[in-house]
This record gives sequence, C-alpha cells and structure tokens, in this order.
Amino acid sequence: MNSPLRCLVLDDEPMALEKMQAYISRVPYLSLMALCESPVEALPLVSEADVIFTDINMPEINGLDFIAALPSPPLVVFTTAYAEHALQGFRLQAIDYLLKPFDFAAFSRAAERVRAQYELLHPTQKELLYVKVDYRHVPIELDNILYIKGMSEYVQIYLRTGKPLIVHGGMQQMAERLPQQFLQVHRSYIVNMYLVSEVARGVVRMLDETEIPIGDTYKQNVAEFLQKHRI
Repeated sequence: MNSPLRCLVLDDEPMALEKMQAYISRVPYLSLMALCESPVEALPLVSEADVIFTDINMPEINGLDFIAALPSPPLVVFTTAYAEHALQGFRLQAIDYLLKPFDFAAFSRAAERVRAQYELLHPTQKELLYVKVDYRHVPIELDNILYIKGMSEYVQIYLRTGKPLIVHGGMQQMAERLPQQFLQVHRSYIVNMYLVSEVARGVVRMLDETEIPIGDTYKQNVAEFLQKHRI
C-alpha cells in the first residue's frame, strides 16, 4: 500500500463523527476524506473512497439500504448500536461490524482487517528485508514486522504472522535499514507504528496487545511522530 486509505465516514450523530475523526487520525495508514451526516451528502463522494465507515440507523435511509444500493461500493465497516443488524451487514460483505460504543482498540482491529482486505484486492510489490537466521538468508515483508527487541548481539523480530526470528546484529544496524514507519521507542525496542493500537501512559500498545515501554531518551522521538501524524 503506497498511500493511506481514503476514509468516508457516515453518521447522523455529530459526536460519533468526531470520535471517528479522532480514531482515524491515530492510524497512519488511514486518511480522512470526509465526514457526512446523511447518505445524500455522502453519495457524490463514495466513488473516491477506499473505505466507508457507516452507521445503520439514520432518518433518511439506513446504512444497510444505502450500501446495498451502491453499484460498486468501497470496503465497508458498519458502526451501530444495534447488534441485530450484524447478519445483514455481513451479507453485504462488510469487512467488520463495530458495535457502539466501541473503543480505539476495537477500531484499530477493524482498520487492520480493512487494510488486509485492501491489500488482497490491490496487490503491490512487497518491500522485503533479508535477515540472516543461522546459515540462511530469510526474506521478511516489512509490513509483517510488529516490533524488534534487542538482545545484546542479537535482535528478535516479532511478526504479525509466523514465529519470531532471532537474528545476529544490533539495534542501530536494524534501525538504519528500516523505513520511517519503524520507530525506536526504547533502547531495546523498535516498533512498526503502522501496527500500533495506541500510545498512552509511557507505553506503546501493539495490535497483538503487547505493551512496549517508551524510554526517557526516546520520548521526544515518539512525540514528534505523533505530532506529525495527528490532527
């Protein structure tokens, strides 16, 4: 994925729109395209969106009927307070169904499912890193790396899928070879900021629920990254 996914948010409740705007701003691979309070307002923008987060119960037309009427809808995540609509939502091939009130952890898991499905539908050449494991050189997709843990003369690479790999080398050597989405947050940890569920109270929480401490020396690095990517 070469650029952030364009997100269209549809909800007739202003507070719900504000919450979605805040959540989207915290996910680096998502970009807010528009906030809409009605399907009529959203309709001209649908063709430009990669994903639509839509409420179901709305006064003019409900979200299920709105999506069903689209000839070629983008990826869809339903957000609603009513669990009974879930089956209908999945019949429309929704990627996820978020039951209100949902927290950022639930939203980030849905966002990750959206990204995985988008990449499946729009395959691009994966950026690889070759690492030496024992006497073998093993390719790793950079997007598959959750975080890296330093262990003296070795590093342990934790993956979204697959077992961790132990590789000979230092943290500085790894940091120099990784793109900007990887941020050193502690003398012993480098994290993939695209796979973070939240940053709070001196820790970075990954999508797999691992909590990684933010070292005093690296607090400024984290603050600058957040400043650059938040609204």
